[in-house]
Amino acid sequence: MRGQLIEVPLGTGPVPDLGHHGDVEATPGLVDLAVNVRRDTMPDWLADPLTASLAELAAYPDPGPARAAVAARHGRPPEEVLLTAGAAEGFVLLARALAGVRRPVVVHPQFTEPEAALRAAGHQVERVLLDPADGFRFDPARVPADADLVMIGNPTNPTSVLHPAADLAALARSGRVLVVDEAFADTTAAPGVPGEPESLAGRRDLPGLVVVRSLTKTWGLAGLRIGYLLGEAALLDRLAAVQPLWAVSTPALAAATACASPTAVAAEREIAARLAADRDHLVARLSALPGVRVAGRPASAFVLLHLAGADRVRETLRERGWAVRRGDTFPGLGPDWLRVAVRDPATTDAFIEVLAEILEA
Repeated sequence: MRGQLIEVPLGTGPVPDLGHHGDVEATPGLVDLAVNVRRDTMPDWLADPLTASLAELAAYPDPGPARAAVAARHGRPPEEVLLTAGAAEGFVLLARALAGVRRPVVVHPQFTEPEAALRAAGHQVERVLLDPADGFRFDPARVPADADLVMIGNPTNPTSVLHPAADLAALARSGRVLVVDEAFADTTAAPGVPGEPESLAGRRDLPGLVVVRSLTKTWGLAGLRIGYLLGEAALLDRLAAVQPLWAVSTPALAAATACASPTAVAAEREIAARLAADRDHLVARLSALPGVRVAGRPASAFVLLHLAGADRVRETLRERGWAVRRGDTFPGLGPDWLRVAVRDPATTDAFIEVLAEILEA
């Protein structure tokens, strides 16, 4: 099943619950391994401007300073930045503004909102399904040459696989919009690489490229809703034309400015390095369990694992006080898959102890 291409006509055939997300799993009272949001204490350099922004709520939001700060971070002019109410809003803008696309293709398994937004806007969607037996690796040759909209995540949720930037860049061409979801790019790290490995956020030479970014994961801002798109100014103008007025609040703009600072970027790199060590610990503990297989080469804040009867294991984990993300709502997966967030070693060890007891029962 290497890169199988499947057309999914609107309103026909079985469709996974594209609107299901990990927050539904993480109900109060459970240890949350279902949501990929970091929950550490907010640093002062972020908390202080957020607090100060509350005194400015009588005025309409001014995105100018935040737009300039994000642009400077990525080495782009401000007109190549569009601030959004979370990364998810970006997919809605793309689906609505690009109403004329003829053959949109979504690479799965990945975050379900890109396809959900396309379907809600009336698009016929085709899927390229990556092969778990091949570690969910991506081959750009699997994308139809005449696809005029391609959406892919990097690193991909839920597989945690980080695709080579060169493979994604190979998809860019005149007449095509290439959307790369980098919501978790700041969680990645590689030895000897000073920045985010395999990111296309600074590439201004690729036609039709739109990079989707989120600030809600690493900095624990899911409730604030702040993200942004990077791309050609003319294309972003088309997306801005379908965006509601003042879509991004004043506190969210303050967060965007703070998170684009050199202090924030340096902190992200430190967090990503610690995350890599915590992820290695989780993968090693999971791999030692009989019948558990960690998919691919995880590179982000979560891992995808396969085990027979995972749906029943997930329910038993809930009974024991643990929330993990079901896999069957991601196209290309099924009931034997689970996504588990990376946490500190102590939390991981406690989780593994409970999971081992369940598997031995």
